Amino acid sequence: MKKLSVAIVAFLCFGQLTKAQKTAQIKTVLEAEKDYNHAVSQKGIRNGSLSVMDADAMVFKPEPVLATTYYKGSDKNTGKLTVTPTMARISANGDLAFTAGSYIIKNNTDDAEYGEYLSIWRPDLSGKLKIIFNIDMQHPETKETPIVDFKEPTVAANRTINKDPFTGKNIIITTDKLFNSSLNFSSVSAYKEFLTLDGRYFFPGFEPVIGQDKILQFVSNQAISIQALNTGGGRATSSDLAYSYGKATIKKGEISNKYNYIRIWEPDNSHKWNILAEIFSPADEK
Repeated sequence: MKKLSVAIVAFLCFGQLTKAQKTAQIKTVLEAEKDYNHAVSQKGIRNGSLSVMDADAMVFKPEPVLATTYYKGSDKNTGKLTVTPTMARISANGDLAFTAGSYIIKNNTDDAEYGEYLSIWRPDLSGKLKIIFNIDMQHPETKETPIVDFKEPTVAANRTINKDPFTGKNIIITTDKLFNSSLNFSSVSAYKEFLTLDGRYFFPGFEPVIGQDKILQFVSNQAISIQALNTGGGRATSSDLAYSYGKATIKKGEISNKYNYIRIWEPDNSHKWNILAEIFSPADEK
């Protein structure tokens, strides 16, 4: 009887371990994005957006503000919003994800607004993914066929759960600050050092720039110089996906403007964190 009890306990422990090590799938966040589209089509932009956002979600409109504050009393319930993800990742543990892609807002007239967005997702207490950050930027209508980049999380053989969220957060914030310091010397050199080969660059007024070589060329051709200040960040407990955000003053040629930024980070095989995606959104010039 004692041996039987030990066997049952061992089986249950094994089952819990297997469940804990179950790897998340990219379809989870893509389905959440699909639900977002459905919500805004049925409830309007304001109510539909709030229904899929975390209670503490932040939007950049133009300064970072609680989504509940921004949409309260807002007239942002008119028009038809459609978002089309072209890039997405989810952490192996499923506690962090992001989507990025194009959006269109069509009004009752023939006018339409085109642009790109980036949303960061995390599960609520029930396990349902909710948006915790949303940022967007506008550009003219494009006829280009989007390049889709959806990838399943990579499962490391020695994957361990980071039980101290503050350590993971501090590491990514330190990395972000290091990158910002590098930008002060040379934007091109900094991006060459920190960008993934398939990285994406979302800059207001332009279509997404895809690939390290094209991003470096864009930064060089536009004579972009950046001074940035980190204001926060976070990392998945499985240590395979992270984000950072802050403010930036960007000089393009002789013109200087203020922006908000969000960066998505992923580690390479040597555990060095690199930028997978970066988006800038115009900030208040005050």
